[in-house]
Formats: sequence, C-alpha cells, structure tokens
Amino acid sequence: MEDETYSGLGNGGEIDTKVVQTFQKNFVQVQNLLDQNRLLINEINQNHETKIPDNLTRNVGLIRELNNNIRRVVDLYADLSTSYTKSMDASSSDGDSNGAMKSGGNKRNRP
Repeated sequence: MEDETYSGLGNGGEIDTKVVQTFQKNFVQVQNLLDQNRLLINEINQNHETKIPDNLTRNVGLIRELNNNIRRVVDLYADLSTSYTKSMDASSSDGDSNGAMKSGGNKRNRP
C-alpha cells in the first residue's frame, strides 16, 4: 500500500500515496485547530458577557491564542496549496507537457 498511487486525475496523472497522506495530515491539523478555535471563541464570549475584570483580562491571552491558531491554519492551507501545485506539475510533466485536460479523463476511484 506504500507504493499505491491514485490515478485518473483530470490530466491523467497520478498522485503518490505520500502526497495524499500529507494532505490528510494537514487537513486533520486544520480541523483540530478549527475545533480549538470554536472552544476559544465560546470561552471568549462567555468571559465578555460576565464583564468580570479578571475574565476580560484572560480574554487578551485567549484572543492571542486564537490569532496564532488562525495563522497556523493559513500556513497549513498555503502548504497544501504548494504541495498540490507541485504534485500537479509533477504529474503533468509525466503526461501531457502542457498540463491540459485530456478528453475522457477518468474520475478518481476512492479507496
């Protein structure tokens, strides 16, 4: 299964399993960060509603953590975009040199 490839992309290329695993890993990280952000936002809102000075002070740190998480999500999506572009460039250089979509392209079969 390590050497498995997914064929039938729009340009007839193949994606290495390592690329797919990288995508999956990054998407899991993104989802975890988004879940954490949801919890942070809920806590920030609750603290804001109480108007208790200590809670409002705590929000400063929570908002910083939220901003850092958002930066990490943006970075992960940028990495995904770069990885995808590189994998498409590699697969198009193996097949059609201009990367044009071939007619009658197969759809990817999901495992």
